Amino acid sequence: MRRLVSFMHLSLDGRTNSATGGLEWINISDEMFECSERQSARSDLALYGHGTYQIMEAYWPTAADKPDASSHDIAHAGWYSKVDKVIISTTMPESDDPKKTVVGTDIPGYINKIKQMPGLDIVMFGSPTLTRSLMEDNLIDDYWLFYNPIILGTGVPLFGGLKDPIHLQLAESNTFKSGVVCSHYVKA
Repeated sequence: MRRLVSFMHLSLDGRTNSATGGLEWINISDEMFECSERQSARSDLALYGHGTYQIMEAYWPTAADKPDASSHDIAHAGWYSKVDKVIISTTMPESDDPKKTVVGTDIPGYINKIKQMPGLDIVMFGSPTLTRSLMEDNLIDDYWLFYNPIILGTGVPLFGGLKDPIHLQLAESNTFKSGVVCSHYVKA
C-alpha cells in the first residue's frame, strides 16, 4: 500500500504562514533540500492543494533553466517534470495533461483509491488547507514537520480544532544548522 507523506514548514507555534500569507520566515537550507530530495526519490505522485500547485507550477517547470539554478533547483525541477500530479480543487478546470489530475469531489475516497494502487509514496509539499482536511480523515501516514525557530503569533494554524486526536510515533528527528528541527512522525 502506498503511503501519503506530508512535508510542512511550521513556526514554533504551529503556523503554516504569516498573517499576510507570507513564507519569508522559512529557513531554507541544503540540509532541508537533501531531506526533501530523498523523499522525492521515494515518490512517484505529488499531491497539491490548488494554491500550492499554482506556486509550484509558477516556479519548477523553468527552475533548472535559470542561470543561477542551484543543484537542488536542477534536481527538483527534473523530478517535478516527471512526477504525476494530483491537484485538489473545486474551482480548477480539468487538465488535458496526462500527468495532471484535478479532483474536486469525494477527496477521501479518491485518496484511499490511489493509496491502494501500485506505486511509490504519494508526497505532499505544503498545502496546509488540504493537509488539515486529510488529517481530519486520518489519511496521512507520515508527517515531516520542519519547525522553524520563530513564533509568528498569527497566521494559519495547522493544528487545533481537530475533531479526533491523531496518534503518532516519532520515527526520527534532526536539528539543522539553521535551527530548524525536522521531526518525522508516522501513524501509531
